[in-house]
Amino acid sequence: MRIVSGTYKGRKLHPPGNLPVRPTTDFAREALFNVLNNLIDYESTRVLDLFAGTGAISFEFVSRGCKSVTSLDNHPRCISYIHKTALELKMINLFPVKTNALTYSRQAADTWDLVFADPPYDLPQLPDLPDLLLSGTLLVSGGLFILEHPKKYDFSMFPGFEQHRNYGEVNFSFFRKSHE
Repeated sequence: MRIVSGTYKGRKLHPPGNLPVRPTTDFAREALFNVLNNLIDYESTRVLDLFAGTGAISFEFVSRGCKSVTSLDNHPRCISYIHKTALELKMINLFPVKTNALTYSRQAADTWDLVFADPPYDLPQLPDLPDLLLSGTLLVSGGLFILEHPKKYDFSMFPGFEQHRNYGEVNFSFFRKSHE
């Protein structure tokens, strides 16, 4: 696994093998960020990475110059790895937090410009995430929500849906929170 672009481009990431994660492939991450290059201004974007796992998505956002990135995961070894890697790379705007992403999503007082979620594919609440994120307070008005999910889900009829991208077994659905 490596950081695809930006300040830390080419930096290899070596997460421990015992993490309970399904990392987004380098190919899918690169494709995702190629799409994002046309959708956001990284330098003014505050990002929330739900179900951060290895932190690969968070590291990409920081590498590309995002204002701040908050990475949530409920597994202590995942958060420990993200924290350790952020310190090694001197990423001062990456904030790993050990917490349950769903609970946090319902209770957070802060807001973000972009929320990325890569939940476990067997998470029972996965089909409800667009409603939770777009109707809640995590996203600013006009904010972008990206959900990584298995191909069995079709979110195209959800309010705020903008586009779907497929990269092998990896699917991304993009949503925009309505302007209030």
